Amino acid sequence: MGSRLTSALLQLPVQLHGIKLGRPVDVLLDTGGWRAFGFVVLCGDESRRFLPYAAAQTGEDEIAVVSALMLLEDVAFYANRSASLRGLVGGEVTSAGRSVGSLQDVLLDEHGSVEMLVTEREGRERRLDPAGAVVAPRRASAA
Repeated sequence: MGSRLTSALLQLPVQLHGIKLGRPVDVLLDTGGWRAFGFVVLCGDESRRFLPYAAAQTGEDEIAVVSALMLLEDVAFYANRSASLRGLVGGEVTSAGRSVGSLQDVLLDEHGSVEMLVTEREGRERRLDPAGAVVAPRRASAA
């Protein structure tokens, strides 16, 4: 699978052998190294669990897991060590000391590395290399 926007990934169900376990509601990011740490998943029992990106297999129509045990209970532990994409969307992005717009989305490669930040300014979309970029958080985490 190639690169995907996180907004597209957040539309996919999390499934185990075709059985829906839940749906992702946020992506937790390491903004220092610009990598996806994992997903916050709202499960069928209404609990929120953390799914490490390395344990997820993103496909065209699902985020597959090989075991329900990959959905970890202590979301706060992981959220405290990362940045919530939902909290960053709408935040001001600066690069090389200048404002480049507000964050709209993030493009991830198949390994979870952030390839591009998708920003918007005055109705125009721009894709920006994340190296050296800083995003001011806008909203609270989904955790």
